[in-house]
Amino acid sequence: MDILDRLARSNFRSRFKLRTKEIEYIKDKGIEKIESHARDFIRDRIAPAEPVNDGKQTPMRGHPVFIAQHATATCCRGCIEKWHKFPKGKQLSEEQQEYLVNVIMEWISKQMI
Repeated sequence: MDILDRLARSNFRSRFKLRTKEIEYIKDKGIEKIESHARDFIRDRIAPAEPVNDGKQTPMRGHPVFIAQHATATCCRGCIEKWHKFPKGKQLSEEQQEYLVNVIMEWISKQMI
């Protein structure tokens, strides 16, 4: 995925890594459950045209998907606009949401190796 290569060249984005604790959480819950969480977080916290607390809605820790969102610039509408070219102020389509979830899950799977 080209976007992951570009993100890996960012000093800020490349600092995010899953730690043993998060990897164990993923193994315990199962990758399908983690993907379900990613879908929920994108749908509820990111997809609205005007998300609540945009720019501050994604914690830096506490769940593997949150870490992945910062690593993949899917954490807020500003980062999504800059890196993924989806404009702020407009509800994300189901296709756009699916794309973001796929980016998150691809990053997580690379971290699991």
